[in-house]
Amino acid sequence: MFLDRIKSKESGILLYGITPPKSQVEPQKVVEIAEKTLARLHSLDIDALVVYDVQDESARTTEERPFPFLSAHDPFEFAKNHLHSLNIPKIIYRPASKFTQEELSVWVDDVIAHDFSPVFVGVPAPDFVPITTLPQAYDVWRKHEEKSVIGAVMIPERHAVLNDEDQRILDKMSSGVSYFISQCVFNVDYAKRVVDDLAKTCTAKNIEIPTLIFTLTACGSIKTLHFMEWLGIHIPEDLKEELRNSENILERSVDVCITIADELIKYCSEKNVPFGFNIESVAIRKDEIEASIFMVNKVGEMMKEIGIRK
Repeated sequence: MFLDRIKSKESGILLYGITPPKSQVEPQKVVEIAEKTLARLHSLDIDALVVYDVQDESARTTEERPFPFLSAHDPFEFAKNHLHSLNIPKIIYRPASKFTQEELSVWVDDVIAHDFSPVFVGVPAPDFVPITTLPQAYDVWRKHEEKSVIGAVMIPERHAVLNDEDQRILDKMSSGVSYFISQCVFNVDYAKRVVDDLAKTCTAKNIEIPTLIFTLTACGSIKTLHFMEWLGIHIPEDLKEELRNSENILERSVDVCITIADELIKYCSEKNVPFGFNIESVAIRKDEIEASIFMVNKVGEMMKEIGIRK
């Protein structure tokens, strides 16, 4: 059980992340998309399914968005109504800042009643004035603390700039958060630095280290590479140049993700930090979806080989 593995701080957790269909998609087409999604997911050995909430982050930067923003169906409603036959826990993202505490309370009650787990995300831009702050949102969840877990977002890139991600993590832990899902990792050194500093801070304060779940995603085109950077994902210059010049950018990006997974497995194991991986599948192209399936199976095998996943 995902909940038990998080509470016991077991390493080897494996998640798969998806986005709901776009809002413009007709109801019958939503059903068809859900059926195709289920057909892929039923054979995967994963602990939980992550369903993202799609937010417009255009106000976060002055750079033009590489792809136009399209709103998506509500992730909880999509999971509840269309993915119920998949008998694994669902992790549902929710932008807490856009809702009142009363609205969040009703939502959390419903999420927990379906044995799903919430992940609250913060503001989409620095100048966005939240209706509800993250600490207030965690307080709303607290009434379900004994029978559920709540996750939060971890951003290695933010730590590289502000050097305070370890303290942000500890602050969220004090509100009840027990695991953290990272932004997509393409700079393994940034991820390692968070692991390092968090382990040191937790040791110094005699606090148990939380579970860190690293997100990996394949990149199928130069435009997708640009979009990742627009989202704030740091891709080292040498790797960026290598991907741009690759004959098959998708295949090369998968190799890179597997190498990053291998490095983080070894690094977290050495540091005694509980960890896992979240393999994203947010593209609609068939080859990119197939690449995500390959990655989740491969990373699962890698963790089984060293005995941290049964």
